[in-house]
Amino acid sequence: MSEKLGFLGRLRAYMRKNKLGDILVLRGLISTSDLHQHLKAHKDSNQKFGQYLVANKIISRRQLAFSLAAQSGIRSTAATLALFASLAVFAPKGAKAGSIKDIPGNIILASASSAVGQIDIKPRLFNSTEKRSSDISAFTKWSEMFDRFERDMNSAKGQNVMTKWKADLAALQGQSLKQMAASVNKMINKTRYINDNRNWGKSDYWATPVEFFTKGGDCEDYAIAKYASLRALGVPENRMRIAIVQDMVKNIPHAVLVVYGDDGAYILDNQSQAMKYAADIKTYKPIFSINRTAWWLHKAPTTSGTILASR
Repeated sequence: MSEKLGFLGRLRAYMRKNKLGDILVLRGLISTSDLHQHLKAHKDSNQKFGQYLVANKIISRRQLAFSLAAQSGIRSTAATLALFASLAVFAPKGAKAGSIKDIPGNIILASASSAVGQIDIKPRLFNSTEKRSSDISAFTKWSEMFDRFERDMNSAKGQNVMTKWKADLAALQGQSLKQMAASVNKMINKTRYINDNRNWGKSDYWATPVEFFTKGGDCEDYAIAKYASLRALGVPENRMRIAIVQDMVKNIPHAVLVVYGDDGAYILDNQSQAMKYAADIKTYKPIFSINRTAWWLHKAPTTSGTILASR
Protein backbone atom coordinates (compact mmCIF):
# COMPACT_ATOMS: atom_id res chain seq x y z
CA MET A 1 0.00 0.00 0.00
CA SER A 2 1.45 3.36 -0.98
CA GLU A 3 2.62 5.51 1.91
CA LYS A 4 1.45 8.57 -0.02
CA LEU A 5 -2.16 7.61 0.71
CA GLY A 6 -3.72 9.15 3.80
CA PHE A 7 -5.43 7.04 6.42
CA LEU A 8 -8.89 7.28 4.89
CA GLY A 9 -7.48 6.63 1.43
CA ARG A 10 -5.71 3.53 2.67
CA LEU A 11 -8.84 2.35 4.43
CA ARG A 12 -10.90 2.73 1.25
CA ALA A 13 -8.31 0.65 -0.60
CA TYR A 14 -8.52 -2.11 2.00
CA MET A 15 -12.29 -2.14 1.79
CA ARG A 16 -12.12 -2.68 -1.97
CA LYS A 17 -10.01 -5.85 -1.47
CA ASN A 18 -13.02 -8.03 -0.81
CA LYS A 19 -13.55 -9.97 -4.04
CA LEU A 20 -13.05 -13.72 -4.01
CA GLY A 21 -10.19 -13.52 -6.51
CA ASP A 22 -8.37 -10.98 -4.32
CA ILE A 23 -8.75 -13.28 -1.33
CA LEU A 24 -7.38 -16.26 -3.26
CA VAL A 25 -4.34 -14.26 -4.35
CA LEU A 26 -3.78 -12.90 -0.84
CA ARG A 27 -3.91 -16.46 0.51
CA GLY A 28 -1.41 -17.64 -2.11
CA LEU A 29 -3.82 -20.14 -3.69
CA ILE A 30 -3.43 -18.64 -7.16
CA SER A 31 -1.17 -16.03 -8.72
CA THR A 32 -2.32 -12.68 -10.06
CA SER A 33 -1.64 -13.76 -13.66
CA ASP A 34 -3.57 -17.02 -13.12
CA LEU A 35 -6.45 -15.03 -11.66
CA HIS A 36 -6.75 -12.93 -14.82
CA GLN A 37 -6.74 -16.05 -16.99
CA HIS A 38 -9.39 -17.77 -14.87
CA LEU A 39 -11.59 -14.68 -14.87
CA LYS A 40 -11.50 -14.60 -18.68
CA ALA A 41 -12.29 -18.31 -18.95
CA HIS A 42 -15.06 -18.00 -16.35
CA LYS A 43 -16.99 -15.53 -18.50
CA ASP A 44 -18.05 -18.35 -20.83
CA SER A 45 -19.41 -20.51 -17.98
CA ASN A 46 -22.77 -20.30 -16.24
CA GLN A 47 -21.25 -20.96 -12.84
CA LYS A 48 -20.29 -18.70 -10.00
CA PHE A 49 -16.58 -18.00 -9.94
CA GLY A 50 -15.97 -20.19 -6.89
CA GLN A 51 -17.92 -23.08 -8.38
CA TYR A 52 -15.95 -22.72 -11.61
CA LEU A 53 -12.63 -22.92 -9.75
CA VAL A 54 -13.68 -26.03 -7.83
CA ALA A 55 -15.13 -27.75 -10.92
CA ASN A 56 -11.86 -27.20 -12.77
CA LYS A 57 -9.84 -28.41 -9.75
CA ILE A 58 -8.04 -25.09 -9.39
CA ILE A 59 -8.90 -25.00 -5.70
CA SER A 60 -10.59 -27.49 -3.39
CA ARG A 61 -14.02 -27.14 -1.81
CA ARG A 62 -12.33 -26.67 1.55
CA GLN A 63 -10.15 -23.87 0.17
CA LEU A 64 -13.23 -22.24 -1.34
CA ALA A 65 -15.09 -22.44 1.97
CA PHE A 66 -12.21 -20.82 3.88
CA SER A 67 -11.84 -18.12 1.23
CA LEU A 68 -15.55 -17.30 1.27
CA ALA A 69 -15.40 -17.04 5.06
CA ALA A 70 -12.45 -14.68 4.74
CA GLN A 71 -14.34 -12.65 2.14
CA SER A 72 -17.30 -12.17 4.46
CA GLY A 73 -15.04 -11.20 7.36
CA ILE A 74 -12.64 -8.89 5.59
CA ARG A 75 -14.93 -5.88 5.77
CA SER A 76 -14.89 -6.00 9.54
CA THR A 77 -11.16 -6.74 9.85
CA ALA A 78 -9.94 -4.35 7.14
CA ALA A 79 -10.67 -1.35 9.32
CA THR A 80 -8.37 -2.61 12.05
CA LEU A 81 -5.66 -3.55 9.55
CA ALA A 82 -5.83 -0.11 7.98
CA LEU A 83 -5.68 1.57 11.35
CA PHE A 84 -2.45 -0.16 12.32
CA ALA A 85 -1.04 0.37 8.82
CA SER A 86 -1.72 4.06 9.40
CA LEU A 87 0.06 3.97 12.74
CA ALA A 88 3.07 2.22 11.20
CA VAL A 89 3.34 4.84 8.47
CA PHE A 90 2.84 7.94 10.56
CA ALA A 91 4.47 6.99 13.86
CA PRO A 92 7.62 9.09 14.27
CA LYS A 93 10.72 7.13 15.33
CA GLY A 94 11.38 7.45 19.01
CA ALA A 95 8.02 9.10 19.73
CA LYS A 96 6.95 8.80 23.35
CA ALA A 97 3.45 8.58 24.77
CA GLY A 98 2.05 11.78 26.17
CA SER A 99 -0.69 14.34 25.83
CA ILE A 100 -0.71 17.04 23.18
CA LYS A 101 -1.62 20.69 23.42
CA ASP A 102 -5.17 21.74 24.15
CA ILE A 103 -6.93 24.25 21.93
CA PRO A 104 -5.39 27.73 22.35
CA GLY A 105 -6.46 29.35 25.61
CA ASN A 106 -7.40 32.62 23.98
CA ILE A 107 -10.46 31.09 22.34
CA ILE A 108 -11.88 29.67 25.59
CA LEU A 109 -14.85 31.77 26.58
CA ALA A 110 -14.14 33.11 30.06
CA SER A 111 -17.50 32.25 31.60
CA ALA A 112 -17.56 28.74 30.16
CA SER A 113 -14.86 27.10 32.27
CA SER A 114 -17.30 25.10 34.40
CA ALA A 115 -20.28 24.93 32.05
CA VAL A 116 -20.43 21.12 31.89
CA GLY A 117 -19.17 18.52 34.35
CA GLN A 118 -17.10 15.40 33.72
CA ILE A 119 -18.75 12.05 32.98
CA ASP A 120 -17.75 8.56 34.11
CA ILE A 121 -20.46 6.27 32.71
CA LYS A 122 -20.66 6.33 28.93
CA PRO A 123 -22.94 4.40 26.58
CA ARG A 124 -21.24 2.04 24.17
CA LEU A 125 -20.57 3.76 20.86
CA PHE A 126 -22.83 1.98 18.36
CA ASN A 127 -22.89 -0.87 20.91
CA SER A 128 -19.23 -1.72 20.32
CA THR A 129 -16.60 -2.75 22.81
CA GLU A 130 -13.50 -0.61 22.97
CA LYS A 131 -9.87 -0.82 24.02
CA ARG A 132 -8.28 2.37 25.35
CA SER A 133 -4.70 3.57 24.93
CA SER A 134 -3.19 6.76 26.28
CA ASP A 135 -0.35 6.61 23.73
CA ILE A 136 -1.46 8.90 20.93
CA SER A 137 2.05 9.69 19.71
CA ALA A 138 1.39 7.90 16.41
CA PHE A 139 -1.53 10.16 15.47
CA THR A 140 0.65 12.92 14.10
CA LYS A 141 -2.03 14.45 11.87
CA TRP A 142 -4.05 15.07 15.02
CA SER A 143 -1.17 16.48 17.09
CA GLU A 144 0.22 18.56 14.21
CA MET A 145 -3.21 20.11 13.73
CA PHE A 146 -3.10 21.41 17.32
CA ASP A 147 0.40 22.82 16.76
CA ARG A 148 -0.68 24.63 13.58
CA PHE A 149 -3.82 25.87 15.31
CA GLU A 150 -1.77 27.64 17.96
CA ARG A 151 0.36 29.26 15.25
CA ASP A 152 -2.78 30.34 13.40
CA MET A 153 -3.80 32.40 16.41
CA ASN A 154 -0.79 34.67 15.94
CA SER A 155 -1.64 35.58 12.34
CA ALA A 156 -3.86 38.49 11.30
CA LYS A 157 -6.10 36.12 9.34
CA GLY A 158 -6.41 33.83 12.33
CA GLN A 159 -7.36 36.65 14.65
CA ASN A 160 -10.08 37.82 12.26
CA VAL A 161 -11.49 34.31 11.98
CA MET A 162 -11.41 33.89 15.75
CA THR A 163 -13.25 37.14 16.36
CA LYS A 164 -16.24 36.00 14.28
CA TRP A 165 -16.10 32.43 15.61
CA LYS A 166 -16.08 33.55 19.24
CA ALA A 167 -18.98 35.92 18.59
CA ASP A 168 -21.02 33.07 17.11
CA LEU A 169 -20.18 30.81 20.05
CA ALA A 170 -20.97 33.46 22.64
CA ALA A 171 -24.63 33.28 21.64
CA LEU A 172 -24.66 29.62 22.77
CA GLN A 173 -23.39 30.23 26.31
CA GLY A 174 -25.77 29.19 29.05
CA GLN A 175 -27.41 26.45 27.01
CA SER A 176 -27.49 22.83 28.16
CA LEU A 177 -24.88 20.46 26.73
CA LYS A 178 -27.48 18.93 24.43
CA GLN A 179 -28.59 22.34 23.15
CA MET A 180 -25.00 23.51 22.62
CA ALA A 181 -24.08 20.34 20.74
CA ALA A 182 -27.11 20.62 18.45
CA SER A 183 -26.45 24.32 17.82
CA VAL A 184 -22.74 23.76 17.09
CA ASN A 185 -23.59 20.96 14.66
CA LYS A 186 -25.86 23.26 12.64
CA MET A 187 -23.47 26.20 12.83
CA ILE A 188 -20.38 24.31 11.63
CA ASN A 189 -22.30 22.45 8.92
CA LYS A 190 -22.87 25.79 7.15
CA THR A 191 -19.20 25.79 6.06
CA ARG A 192 -18.69 24.43 2.55
CA TYR A 193 -17.60 20.86 1.94
CA ILE A 194 -14.49 20.29 -0.19
CA ASN A 195 -12.29 17.19 -0.30
CA ASP A 196 -8.62 17.29 0.68
CA ASN A 197 -7.25 16.61 -2.79
CA ARG A 198 -8.95 19.70 -4.20
CA ASN A 199 -8.34 21.81 -1.12
CA TRP A 200 -4.79 20.86 -0.17
CA GLY A 201 -3.42 18.70 -2.98
CA LYS A 202 -3.11 15.67 -0.71
CA SER A 203 -5.38 12.74 0.11
CA ASP A 204 -5.70 13.30 3.86
CA TYR A 205 -5.18 16.61 5.66
CA TRP A 206 -6.55 17.44 9.12
CA ALA A 207 -7.28 21.17 9.00
CA THR A 208 -7.28 23.57 11.92
CA PRO A 209 -10.54 25.44 12.58
CA VAL A 210 -8.94 28.58 11.11
CA GLU A 211 -8.06 26.71 7.91
CA PHE A 212 -11.50 25.09 7.84
CA PHE A 213 -13.44 28.34 8.25
CA THR A 214 -11.25 29.98 5.59
CA LYS A 215 -11.16 27.25 2.93
CA GLY A 216 -13.81 24.68 3.86
CA GLY A 217 -13.03 21.03 4.47
CA ASP A 218 -14.14 17.42 4.57
CA CYS A 219 -15.68 15.20 7.26
CA GLU A 220 -12.83 15.11 9.78
CA ASP A 221 -12.41 18.90 9.49
CA TYR A 222 -16.08 19.42 10.42
CA ALA A 223 -15.60 17.10 13.39
CA ILE A 224 -12.46 18.95 14.53
CA ALA A 225 -14.16 22.37 14.29
CA LYS A 226 -17.10 21.07 16.34
CA TYR A 227 -14.73 19.57 18.92
CA ALA A 228 -12.87 22.89 19.27
CA SER A 229 -16.14 24.86 19.41
CA LEU A 230 -17.50 22.80 22.28
CA ARG A 231 -14.16 22.97 24.10
CA ALA A 232 -14.37 26.75 23.82
CA LEU A 233 -17.81 26.53 25.40
CA GLY A 234 -16.41 24.60 28.35
CA VAL A 235 -17.24 21.01 27.42
CA PRO A 236 -14.67 18.65 29.04
CA GLU A 237 -12.54 16.56 26.74
CA ASN A 238 -13.68 13.39 28.42
CA ARG A 239 -17.14 14.02 26.97
CA MET A 240 -15.92 14.23 23.37
CA ARG A 241 -14.15 12.13 20.74
CA ILE A 242 -13.51 12.33 17.02
CA ALA A 243 -14.75 8.97 15.71
CA ILE A 244 -13.73 7.31 12.46
CA VAL A 245 -16.58 5.05 11.40
CA GLN A 246 -17.43 2.89 8.42
CA ASP A 247 -20.51 4.17 6.58
CA MET A 248 -22.15 0.84 5.77
CA VAL A 249 -24.48 2.39 3.17
CA LYS A 250 -21.86 4.26 1.16
CA ASN A 251 -19.16 1.67 2.02
CA ILE A 252 -16.61 4.38 2.86
CA PRO A 253 -14.90 5.58 6.05
CA HIS A 254 -16.32 8.73 7.59
CA ALA A 255 -15.55 11.02 10.56
CA VAL A 256 -18.02 12.39 13.11
CA LEU A 257 -17.86 14.02 16.52
CA VAL A 258 -19.22 12.04 19.46
CA VAL A 259 -20.46 14.02 22.46
CA TYR A 260 -21.37 12.06 25.59
CA GLY A 261 -24.44 13.63 27.14
CA ASP A 262 -26.16 12.59 30.34
CA ASP A 263 -28.91 10.92 28.30
CA GLY A 264 -26.75 9.18 25.68
CA ALA A 265 -24.09 9.70 23.02
CA TYR A 266 -24.81 12.44 20.49
CA ILE A 267 -23.47 12.24 16.93
CA LEU A 268 -22.53 15.53 15.27
CA ASP A 269 -22.30 14.75 11.58
CA ASN A 270 -21.72 16.93 8.53
CA GLN A 271 -24.08 14.59 6.64
CA SER A 272 -26.98 15.57 8.90
CA GLN A 273 -28.21 18.99 9.98
CA ALA A 274 -29.97 17.39 12.92
CA MET A 275 -27.90 16.01 15.78
CA LYS A 276 -28.76 12.36 16.42
CA TYR A 277 -28.35 9.81 19.18
CA ALA A 278 -25.77 7.14 18.40
CA ALA A 279 -28.31 4.53 19.52
CA ASP A 280 -30.61 5.60 16.67
CA ILE A 281 -27.97 5.23 13.94
CA LYS A 282 -27.71 1.75 12.44
CA THR A 283 -25.52 2.50 9.41
CA TYR A 284 -22.22 3.40 11.11
CA LYS A 285 -19.66 0.91 12.40
CA PRO A 286 -17.00 2.47 14.67
CA ILE A 287 -13.33 1.84 13.85
CA PHE A 288 -11.48 4.07 16.29
CA SER A 289 -12.08 7.26 18.26
CA ILE A 290 -9.71 9.84 19.71
CA ASN A 291 -9.53 12.95 21.83
CA ARG A 292 -6.55 14.92 23.11
CA THR A 293 -5.66 12.47 25.87
CA ALA A 294 -6.35 8.96 24.49
CA TRP A 295 -7.64 6.84 21.63
CA TRP A 296 -9.93 3.81 21.55
CA LEU A 297 -10.03 0.85 19.18
CA HIS A 298 -13.61 -0.34 18.66
CA LYS A 299 -14.54 -3.98 18.21
CA ALA A 300 -17.61 -6.08 17.42
CA PRO A 301 -20.94 -5.22 19.11
CA THR A 302 -21.90 -6.75 22.41
CA THR A 303 -25.18 -7.02 24.28
CA SER A 304 -24.29 -4.91 27.31
CA GLY A 305 -25.33 -1.28 27.15
CA THR A 306 -22.82 0.81 29.16
CA ILE A 307 -19.17 0.88 30.09
CA LEU A 308 -17.23 2.37 32.97
CA ALA A 309 -14.92 4.86 31.30
CA SER A 310 -11.79 6.31 32.82
CA ARG A 311 -11.11 10.01 32.60
